[in-house]
Amino acid sequence: MEPRESWAALAAGGVAGVCVDLILFPLDTVKTRLQSPQGFRKAGGFRGIYAGVPSTAIGSFPNAAAFFITYENVKSVLHHGSTSYLTPATHMVAASLGEVVACLIRVPSEVVKQRAQVSPSSSTLRILSHTLYHEGIQGLYRGYKSTVLREIPFSLVQFPLWESLKDLWSWKQGHVVDSWQSAVCGAFAGGFAAAVTTPLDVAKTRIMLAKAGSSNASGNVLAALGGIWRTQGLSGLFAGVVPRMAAISLGGFIFLGTYEKTRQLLL
Repeated sequence: MEPRESWAALAAGGVAGVCVDLILFPLDTVKTRLQSPQGFRKAGGFRGIYAGVPSTAIGSFPNAAAFFITYENVKSVLHHGSTSYLTPATHMVAASLGEVVACLIRVPSEVVKQRAQVSPSSSTLRILSHTLYHEGIQGLYRGYKSTVLREIPFSLVQFPLWESLKDLWSWKQGHVVDSWQSAVCGAFAGGFAAAVTTPLDVAKTRIMLAKAGSSNASGNVLAALGGIWRTQGLSGLFAGVVPRMAAISLGGFIFLGTYEKTRQLLL
């Protein structure tokens, strides 16, 4: 992959990440509060819907940029010499590695954001300093494993499906899809991936919001899923599925459409 293409992927990914995270922040807050252990009303209801937005604003650009520069470079390397039937596997590997790298930036931002979302009376800076004082740097990485375990299955579904839908649409119309068509494909792929990975998202939220020293604070995803199943059943595992699907479908449209358009402009 040429340096110009790498820089275009980095910049386009960053711009797309900031756009989607800030536009859809209220939906993300509602989803987080629906999934929180104390319940939607006690977590803030519809009050302070932008609580935690500074954390997202700071983390969005480097997080999305890290994902796409990794995704495009790995995809470029793996495409050399690979046959067409291995293309979906190439996209899966590239997306998975992209998520592992991006989560190094995303998780600290997500921890602070989600704690602010369920404590709207506390400022982002106060939550950050409280976390560092009581839990240290490892507190900011609480839920790294659960986030990666959520994001990799999500990407394994979303990105091969997105690429396949684009290829199918391109074949049907006889030319490469436009950025708005790529956005539509992203919306379908994101919504489907969001639905099937919601239980992992709920487990990740519970781990990030757990009090230090509690069972969920250990970061054991299976234990968190088991606890949710025992206390709340299937409805608990799919808490927030509607706003999550809505946010990620719309997010897929904005994120992947903006990425394609920005990348085309830069190249």
